[in-house]
Amino acid sequence: MAGNSFGDVFRITTFGESHGKAIGVIIDGCPPNIAVDESFIQSELDKRRPGQSKITTQRKESDTASILSGVFEGKTTGTPLAMLIPNEDQRSKDYTHIKDKYRPSHADYTYQMKYGIRDYRGGGRSSARETAARVAAGAVAKSFLAQYGIRIFAHVSGVGKIEAPNLPSHDIDELVQMRESNIVRCADPATANEMVSFIDSIRKAGDTVGGRISAIIQHVPVGLGEPVFDKLHADLAKAMMGINAVHGFEYGSGFAGSEMRGSEHNDIFVNPDRDAAKLKTLTNFSGGIQGGISNGMEIAFRVAFKPVATLMRAQQTINESGEETEITGKGRHDPCVVPRAVIIVEAMAALVITDHLLKNQIYATK
Repeated sequence: MAGNSFGDVFRITTFGESHGKAIGVIIDGCPPNIAVDESFIQSELDKRRPGQSKITTQRKESDTASILSGVFEGKTTGTPLAMLIPNEDQRSKDYTHIKDKYRPSHADYTYQMKYGIRDYRGGGRSSARETAARVAAGAVAKSFLAQYGIRIFAHVSGVGKIEAPNLPSHDIDELVQMRESNIVRCADPATANEMVSFIDSIRKAGDTVGGRISAIIQHVPVGLGEPVFDKLHADLAKAMMGINAVHGFEYGSGFAGSEMRGSEHNDIFVNPDRDAAKLKTLTNFSGGIQGGISNGMEIAFRVAFKPVATLMRAQQTINESGEETEITGKGRHDPCVVPRAVIIVEAMAALVITDHLLKNQIYATK
């Protein structure tokens, strides 16, 4: 199976299945002498782990990462950095009833047709459980970016038709504090309460709902990204679209920009620092990226997640013999993925920015 690696210079490869012994990640191309704080990696994994609250899956996993290689005396050595996360709370019996049935909007049918075999236990490799490995790698990337003052923040900005107002502040420490004060991870407390009540009602009805995550990246230098196929926003889009259940990505003005006139949408340059290499713009409809290259402004993007496909109610489907049948979800599943996906969005953004920053350093040495 191809497609298990991501990145060019800072390259990760993940492995493992939802109901296997463990999942893990190997980071190749990580620079040496990066401080690695295992407690920070764990704190990032804790934000993604299951069983956090009444609005997430009740699967109980500690998601404890062990560093197997690539770190000595608390710093990276420049060699491949490997991390392992054991699976501790698999209940494979919860999936025996669907071993010959195709779950609607899942990867069951497509996997079977492509590979001629599928791991029906939680979806195997297609399970969102794999994203824990990305979060662990993203924590290392964040540690690298911290040297440059680059910070990433994401939060739940929408659930169903509920939409949070614009961010009340752009102080990331303050935003993180507001986000982590509620179980839905929305930086607006009033909207968060509404979201929690709505998701809980959806859960009790045996249904699921989609949502949106908004993110910002601060202090990105000018010049990251390429002007043709490796545009910075294109790589961010690929990273986000590779997350389970993601169905949409937009940056800057996004789809709303298609309704505007150029005279409204153009970001006018200003020079408050009287430095031609540090220009700013009065507005940021470009989302911090112009021509595929970062312009030094805050990068802003939004990611849309579809409803979880597993429902705790009966649905019609087809089995492997092509016969009509009925299926009802069992086991432990999220009624809405976005509260746990916030940290995954941050991790994937960190991997992209780290990769592009290292590419730029390679150019600078030529």
